[in-house]
Amino acid sequence: MNIIDRQFFEFAETIKNLSEKELYYRIRKSFDAVPAETQKSCMDFFNQFNYWGRLDPDNGVYEEIELKQKALSEHIDDFIWLYERLCDYRSKKTLYAILNNWFCYDFVTASQTCEYLFDEYFDLDIIQCSRDEVVVDLGAFTGDTVLSYIRNFGADCYKKIYCYEITPSTFEVLAYNLGTYDRIELRLKGVGDEIGTMTVSENAAGSSANTLGFGGAVNVEVTTLDIDIDEPVTMIKADVEGFEQKALLGARSHILHDHPKLLFSVYHNNEDLWKIPRLIHDISSDYKFYLRYKSSPIYPTEITLIAV
Repeated sequence: MNIIDRQFFEFAETIKNLSEKELYYRIRKSFDAVPAETQKSCMDFFNQFNYWGRLDPDNGVYEEIELKQKALSEHIDDFIWLYERLCDYRSKKTLYAILNNWFCYDFVTASQTCEYLFDEYFDLDIIQCSRDEVVVDLGAFTGDTVLSYIRNFGADCYKKIYCYEITPSTFEVLAYNLGTYDRIELRLKGVGDEIGTMTVSENAAGSSANTLGFGGAVNVEVTTLDIDIDEPVTMIKADVEGFEQKALLGARSHILHDHPKLLFSVYHNNEDLWKIPRLIHDISSDYKFYLRYKSSPIYPTEITLIAV
């Protein structure tokens, strides 16, 4: 056992020994000790999105802390399960950094584990690609991930790329940005675990945070990868604002039979961090797991689970 193991398992033991009420107030006390300017940054960030709950102490709203406490209290054994299956100590320290940030606003460890060397998704120590790659980009946005892929591996290093995007105005930008590249197919569709029609729910923070829902003004077709792509795929990237679990389940056959490299965002709620690895493991138990994140250490987001 090394210092990273020791820190993580001591953390886990602490969580297990605290009652839900004690854990909640420990997190609140830690938040109270954060400088006022940083507190405001956290509140503004949490309240801008609908992912982690609201935080507004002046009005007695501590939903974000309540949800973190609930995730830690109810799922510490799931986080231990994940820790024991992570395949490098960089990943293990990243998981510890994220959870300790939830618990006591530990910005130091989060700073130590933030990704600076590689582009998001494409850790070149883990991800290797060939000219036969069939890449699926779920949540393609304006093409930023595809362009990053090409920068890292080359325009000749794929057989085909499928891009899925749900917002029509963003889809137009996507088409413009990738218009000069060959063998890229763009699909104005959502991807989940069943076919149907949903609507685009717009987020005031920007179109990159738009989600699938009901009751919006813009309809969008929703499909599954198993139905929509009839050839083997070698890589699936998913950043679909909380729809990752459904997209994963809708690609079950591809995952089981093709064993694609999986690059999944696991930060849009407090559940995906442990549950998406569980779902992948349940489909195909031979995947190896890694964690990377690339965002502010004040509250780690842009967390990617890499499964190969």
